[in-house]
Amino acid sequence: MPNAKVLEAKKATVSALSEQIKGATAGVFVDYKGITVAQDTELRREFREAGVDYTVVKNTLTRLAARECGYDFDEILNGTTAFAVATGDPIAPARIVSQFVKKNKVLAIKGGFVEGKAVSVDELNAFGELTSKNDLVAQVLGTLLAPISSLAFVLDQIRIQKEGPAAEAAAE
Repeated sequence: MPNAKVLEAKKATVSALSEQIKGATAGVFVDYKGITVAQDTELRREFREAGVDYTVVKNTLTRLAARECGYDFDEILNGTTAFAVATGDPIAPARIVSQFVKKNKVLAIKGGFVEGKAVSVDELNAFGELTSKNDLVAQVLGTLLAPISSLAFVLDQIRIQKEGPAAEAAAE
């Protein structure tokens, strides 16, 4: 039987994990077996830059926290498990892990959740192929600005053509 201090510490950990899961837009469970320290440092840096929390978690405590939030991750919470959770961009954890797996051939996505719904490994890998929200916004804005830019270019060419060679000679 664990002593009272250890039990209270575990309850606090479960409560903190539960709050983290409830406040998250997405979370990904990763099998980190075989990763080197340098690779782990690089992965943690990428997560930090994207605003994603990444921690190694105890399976039993995570299982209890997930149950409090209405998830059943019993099948995936075994072996070495790390947890990447985001409160902002919901595809960021899956995208970062997918890119890291392609680059380094280590790690494996076990499962996770996105916006309150448990998702499979295949779905998370598909999310990993998507571009980030900021990139999508930039593409839309570029598409909206393209006609205006083209119009400005055409009008400038018409102005240059009407002014003719005399304006060019005067400018030189």
